[in-house]
Amino acid sequence: MTRQPLTRVGLQLSGYSFPGVPDDKLFQQVAGVAREAEAAGFDSLWTMDHLHQIATVGSADEPILEAYTTLAALAAVTSVSRLGVLVSAAGFRNPAVLAKMVTTIDIISGGRAVLGIGAGWHEEEYRAYGLDFPSPRERLARLAEAVQICRAMFTEYAPQFSGRYHYIDGPLNMPRPIRPEGPPILIGGGGEKVLIPTVAKLGDACNFFGGPATVRRKIDVLERACAAVGRDSSEITKTWLGHVIIAESEAELHESLDRLGALLDLAPGAARGFALCGTRHEVRSQVREYRESGVEGFILALLDPTDLAHLNTVGTTLREAMDD
Repeated sequence: MTRQPLTRVGLQLSGYSFPGVPDDKLFQQVAGVAREAEAAGFDSLWTMDHLHQIATVGSADEPILEAYTTLAALAAVTSVSRLGVLVSAAGFRNPAVLAKMVTTIDIISGGRAVLGIGAGWHEEEYRAYGLDFPSPRERLARLAEAVQICRAMFTEYAPQFSGRYHYIDGPLNMPRPIRPEGPPILIGGGGEKVLIPTVAKLGDACNFFGGPATVRRKIDVLERACAAVGRDSSEITKTWLGHVIIAESEAELHESLDRLGALLDLAPGAARGFALCGTRHEVRSQVREYRESGVEGFILALLDPTDLAHLNTVGTTLREAMDD
């Protein structure tokens, strides 16, 4: 039986600053985008685990909704898409409590939850919220322990785990996740020495960004890491994160690339390297390049997800590209 990738076409919901929309209407706007994305063919929806908005999306004082409470609400108003956080900062939450949160979303959604998790990187948020921000080495070690705890919580009754940084002593995760194996676990990040080998040992999916050649190199590292631990790398869904811009004219494309470049603090020409961009035909060709590099699923950010016409065009185009 051929394994189905965790996602083929996903939408990342990252910005919550909608012109003319007051704070008490923010979720209604987000829910509308999510339902429209499902109708357009996006098979997964992802929130972003930040407590302050990050510079590559907007200004720090923009409104931003907490990832898991938003995802739980989306679980109740959507019907078919998988639901995950891309990606949880491992240091934000006790891992056993995180597993309970993801399991609750799995129950609400009828088995559509995904645990997306990473080591965490945005030091300013950690400091602002009074959270420790240890060294990269320690954050990666804490991540590996957190994934093991979450997997045990999903699959075992009253599991035990004792690590250097975390332990559990018989927590009862009731009700159980919908599937016996629990929600799939996506580990985000591209570090080649520690993080990718952690994916090889513990993950069901990974997430990279960059151009096709960069992604191909990351997947090569993953394949070697899988071989080293005796695992078939085809068990792991390889996903790519980036922006997408489908434009009807060169002027429209340049305007959008200018906006993206300003967000990413890049020249417009350089911004092309962080996006699928151009006409529908050009975007389909770019998707083909990434697929040839080993990518099985695309998780996409849009400059304006409330532009529902563009959202539908993106969904249709990517679905067609994945079926080519």
